[in-house]
Amino acid sequence: MTTFPTSLGTSSADEIRLLGQDLTENLMGTVGFGELAFWLVAMRRPTPSEVRVFEAVLVALADHGFTPTAIAARLTYLSAPDSIQGALAAGLLGGGSRFLGVTEDCGQFLHAVLADLEELPEDDAGWDEVALSAVRRMREAGRYVPGLGHPVHKHGDPRTPVLVGIADEEGLRGPHLRLFEAVGRVHDQVLGRRLPLNGAGVCGAALADLGLPVDLLRGFALLARCAGLLGQIAEETRRPIGMDAYLTVDRNAEYVDPAS
Repeated sequence: MTTFPTSLGTSSADEIRLLGQDLTENLMGTVGFGELAFWLVAMRRPTPSEVRVFEAVLVALADHGFTPTAIAARLTYLSAPDSIQGALAAGLLGGGSRFLGVTEDCGQFLHAVLADLEELPEDDAGWDEVALSAVRRMREAGRYVPGLGHPVHKHGDPRTPVLVGIADEEGLRGPHLRLFEAVGRVHDQVLGRRLPLNGAGVCGAALADLGLPVDLLRGFALLARCAGLLGQIAEETRRPIGMDAYLTVDRNAEYVDPAS
């Protein structure tokens, strides 16, 4: 018979195994969900310090109010309350380059810059030099620097210093976070204005410093936001705003001549 190798989950008539462990004997009641999510991707059990940083990222990205992802989930639930999976999926599908996807974009950007270095800088001055060169290259290419700016937190994203602090406390403030901080210090020399380092970006830097694959970082942002979207849908059942949002837009729609 053809076999299909996996290092994840298998089952028989009598047991379920996950990651080489007996699910009921070794994992249930012992391993936290965040720890398990890390383990499933990294194929290694994270240390307590890694779990703390990783779960801080999940908390940071779980919910951010009435964002487009939350509105999409609520309005889809309004339209199809019999399909909670549709409402969750609608919100998750909106996790792109402007919302949530910045986590992956920033991680990839930082990772690419670091990959070109022959050796890592030894102090902030060295990191600033690397960051300045990277920001200049992005500007010359006509591209935005991922992780800079926020539509609400114009003067500083409160999540950024807290996550950097947690990583530092756990000895996990690695090169991605160091470079990201340097970008925050020097970007105005190139862009001509100062922008905040946003929470999605710092989460990408922290996840990359944990050694997680940078091409999968958006998945962790979506994992976190799934919890927030479930909360949004639950609140929609208790205190609905979907119909009001729909009617506010619909009743204020005004036709304009497309040629005008």
